[in-house]
Amino acid sequence: MDTATILSHVDHTLLKPEATWEQIKTLCDEAMEFGCATVCIPPSFVKQAAAYVQGNLKICTVIGFPNGYNTTAAKIFETKDAVENGASEIDMVINNGMVKDRQWDDIAHEIAGIKAACLGRPLKVIIETCLLSDMEKIKLCQLAAKEEVAYVKTSTGFSTGGATREDVALLRENLPASVKVKASGGIRTLEDGQAYLDLGADRLGASALVGEARKQG
Repeated sequence: MDTATILSHVDHTLLKPEATWEQIKTLCDEAMEFGCATVCIPPSFVKQAAAYVQGNLKICTVIGFPNGYNTTAAKIFETKDAVENGASEIDMVINNGMVKDRQWDDIAHEIAGIKAACLGRPLKVIIETCLLSDMEKIKLCQLAAKEEVAYVKTSTGFSTGGATREDVALLRENLPASVKVKASGGIRTLEDGQAYLDLGADRLGASALVGEARKQG
């Protein structure tokens, strides 16, 4: 797999709380230069970034980030606001406390509400695999598939771990072909990126891969 193909699956990401507009603008420039799938940025920059790229790049943003324990109503409001501001894709963080309490109906209700607020835009459900048992991951795959989301995503990158090969393989095995996998967190090299794609991921959340590609010339 060549570098351009790997980068075409990348959500070029900057979600650090101290991120500035100049850094976000550079991120957009890099993503457009290297043909990335999207930039993934904080909600407060979505409107400005959408105006800056003028339709030449998809803008992804995050909801309930990074802990996921906002109320469902707050997450739905965030989603509506992001869509109005020009977001092309939405990555929501699951409420992992609900997972531990086995509140499956509440989780499904939240996913459904946020998906409706996306108005047809792709929804990725971040399940924070490092905090969950395999049984919990599989159950969330089943819920995500039932709600017909676009992706299940491994991680925020802000918890105790990121994507692993084992988790990507587990998610892919337990999702229908209609629901894709996004590997995110700790993907540092193009070789890592290719490995996750080979395991069945369709999208990569990464901040380092464009820089790696530039080094290669």
